Amino acid sequence: MQIHELHPKHKNKERKIIGRGGKRGTYSGKGIKGQKSRSGTELWPAIRQFIKKYPKRRGYRFKGLNTNPQILNLRILEKRFEKGDKINPEVLLKKRLIRGIKPVKILGKGILTKALIIEGCQVSNSTKTKIEKIGGKVIAKSTKPLAN
Repeated sequence: MQIHELHPKHKNKERKIIGRGGKRGTYSGKGIKGQKSRSGTELWPAIRQFIKKYPKRRGYRFKGLNTNPQILNLRILEKRFEKGDKINPEVLLKKRLIRGIKPVKILGKGILTKALIIEGCQVSNSTKTKIEKIGGKVIAKSTKPLAN
């Protein structure tokens, strides 16, 4: 390689010059006619660009209700309830352990020493064994709608 064969790795970017004296010809790179060739080419309405970005999907789209249960652990029940108390979503709502009447699931984190009666709640397997081992009961979740 000789010195006259060297050339720069990156070429200088050409400056975009538009307008009357910009060496771009009569239309300055904008084409001949139409809204896009005029000054102030903002398309109206402005919301159109957002609408165009939405995906086009067919059919009826229903976003389902959030059916994820609210979660409580055994250690909370141990602190807030006495031996033989009945626990259901209404009682939990009154004690402000849950927000609104939604499905409730009780998980087995913590130690339980009181025999409790749980009804109308989902219960994990480990929780069920812990409750029944102490002498408590787990009544299957009721199918009736709960009142506020």
